[in-house]
Amino acid sequence: MNRVVVTGIGAVTPIGNDAPTYIKALLASKVGVGPITKFDASQTGIHVAAEVKDFAPTKRLDKKAVKRMDAFSCYALYSAVEAMTQAGLIDGGVDPDDLGVIYGSGIGGLTTIEEQVIKMHDKSPKRVSPLFVPNSIINMAAGNLSIHFHAQNTSQGIVTACSSGTNAIGNAFEYIKAGKAKVMIAGGTEASVNEIGIAGFASLTALSKADDPMKASIPFDKDRNGFVMGEGAGTLILEDYDHAKARGAKILAEVVGYGTTSDAYHITAPNPEGKGAYKAMKQAIDEGGIATSEVDYINAHGTSTHANDSAEAAAIAHLFKDNDHVKVSSTKGMTGHALGAAGALEAVGVIGAMIHDQMPVNVGVQNQDPECPVTLVTAANAKAPVKYAISNSFGFGGHNAVLAFKRWN
Repeated sequence: MNRVVVTGIGAVTPIGNDAPTYIKALLASKVGVGPITKFDASQTGIHVAAEVKDFAPTKRLDKKAVKRMDAFSCYALYSAVEAMTQAGLIDGGVDPDDLGVIYGSGIGGLTTIEEQVIKMHDKSPKRVSPLFVPNSIINMAAGNLSIHFHAQNTSQGIVTACSSGTNAIGNAFEYIKAGKAKVMIAGGTEASVNEIGIAGFASLTALSKADDPMKASIPFDKDRNGFVMGEGAGTLILEDYDHAKARGAKILAEVVGYGTTSDAYHITAPNPEGKGAYKAMKQAIDEGGIATSEVDYINAHGTSTHANDSAEAAAIAHLFKDNDHVKVSSTKGMTGHALGAAGALEAVGVIGAMIHDQMPVNVGVQNQDPECPVTLVTAANAKAPVKYAISNSFGFGGHNAVLAFKRWN
């Protein structure tokens, strides 16, 4: 089995539109939540979201190409160009037959769908754009990336709700580990801060109705009251270690394990005991040959919903009961919940924590819920080396996905 390393990262986020800016903002506890500006949200009852700001896609992408993509594909490609550039592969360096793409999204081109359904209703079915289908279908993030980078190995779109980005990276990891590819472009993307996206989750009573951005996304706090919609994209370049070594690539981290399970419990609620989460975390560390006592940091799914945070904390407390130093944080207090992009953005954050010897603080928590008995990352304990870390993602439908990372020395 081949070792799998990370040689490039890229990000488009509510707190920075490149990986270094994003990681710096995470470690500085910058909150990207604010009033919704992308549409008039007054009738939805929701006041805040974590929007991508000051995004200038033509800085890296062709203007004509940008016009022919929904934002979710645009975010993905923009972050992938950054990651491929860092990896030293933007101008070649890998056989196209050895380069693949596995990319996730929970919803896909929802803004395109909303716009075109309105146009069909108000005007005529004949006024629907010929680009409606290729702009809206979820696989087009992967499709656009494979076309742009001439990647002729597998090209897949992964859809597992809020686990999509983590499953995409995990599946790419397995692809390289099995020797089916040398380099994989993997990650997740989402662009659902629009009226139908906010209205839908609001109707489900999943979103926070807080109007104070600092009190809306508060993972593991006893007063948490729903998640804050986020958006963006995160990309990792995964590479066969021998391939990376042969070309003298700079290695950022190693992916050593991947776990994925199903709760088989409920369409929106997690198993309250966190059984599926527990098994996915155990699978990831077992594959990596990591003892529970060795894990230094857990980037939690931590959505700021009562059901998720309690179940996840129970699973963590159970699995890591012999570990008195592991620290936990959810970065969704800063980025909101980017749905299918969340796991990929959080994987980038974990790699940043390893590189900088500093874990992101669990921003927003004022009164930790006794139902969440984990040691949260605070300003006082954040600075410490991270040798082993895991990143959790759990999605509607009972999808659980966990990645295990090892610091690269």
